[in-house]
Amino acid sequence: MGCFFSKRRKAEKESQPEGEEERPKQYSWDQREKVDPKDYMFSGLKDETVGRLPGQVAGQQFLIQDCENCNIYIFDHSATVTIDDCANCVIFLGPVKGSVFFRNCRDCKCTLACQQFRVRDCRKLEVFLCCATQPIIESSTNIRFGCFQWYYPELALQFKDAGLSIFNNTWSNIHDFTPVSGELNWSLLPEGAVVQDHVPLPATEELKAVRISTEANRSIVPVSRGQRPKNSDESCLVVLFAGDYTIANARKLIDEMVGKGFFLVQTKEVSMKAEDAQRVFGEKAPDFLPLLSKGPVIALEFSGDGAVEGCHLIVNEIFNGTKMFVSESKETASGDVDSFYNFADIQMGI
Repeated sequence: MGCFFSKRRKAEKESQPEGEEERPKQYSWDQREKVDPKDYMFSGLKDETVGRLPGQVAGQQFLIQDCENCNIYIFDHSATVTIDDCANCVIFLGPVKGSVFFRNCRDCKCTLACQQFRVRDCRKLEVFLCCATQPIIESSTNIRFGCFQWYYPELALQFKDAGLSIFNNTWSNIHDFTPVSGELNWSLLPEGAVVQDHVPLPATEELKAVRISTEANRSIVPVSRGQRPKNSDESCLVVLFAGDYTIANARKLIDEMVGKGFFLVQTKEVSMKAEDAQRVFGEKAPDFLPLLSKGPVIALEFSGDGAVEGCHLIVNEIFNGTKMFVSESKETASGDVDSFYNFADIQMGI
């Protein structure tokens, strides 16, 4: 008893011209571009400046190992990056969708953005960081942190491709898995630290083609004070709701507030539900409920004497007609800030 399909295949085979071999079947996985791991690795280098230009990594994993006295620049987004056994290196990493893991490294200076950051068995690192989750150090000493500060034209899209928000940055909220009583294994770099003094721009002609700026006011990631002690008891919370110009409005407000002498403490981008709004916005919640369905909100905390009044003046003058939540007064501002960031940290698992 035969099968219809077997008869058809037999007939097709018999109809082939003599001497012509049957073509092998093509599958989609056979047509994928082959990846050579050597293209996504720097290993065993000494006294070199090397890097990858925008578009040359395109979301692949990257490995840096056994490098000494090198300047390494990855101007693209990656899946994960592991840095092992490196000494006296300068490292820049574009947005990393997953984790950046330093192991057995010493005397390195870095600027990087990632979802997760971990350091193990390292000493004397300086890291200008943007990290969506709490950075972790383990069995390490003299690790110093600053806020990510960098710009080049392709960087904003690379953040998007890596699934990272420029407003979710817990760079200073460090967790030490192996604390030593009476000692501190990590600290924050001075507030006025200039990133280019620590992580200089590349000197090779190929990498100089990337149009870089390290000026704080041009940084893709807003430069925040993080966990540093506040210089004032007064804080102000501003929440911007999703829309066509939300990011531009947030940047404009930061520029205006910082220009008037106030400090950006921290930022968050997170989705809110109706019950969250009730807890954060109180009696004003009904005004904002229809806006929550449009997308995540962006929250900014500013500090400084007169921050609440100063923020209201700027919002009324420049953003008149744009729906925002702004702390009502100095007396209620601290409660607004605590309510929002407690909710946001829970939502983000921090």
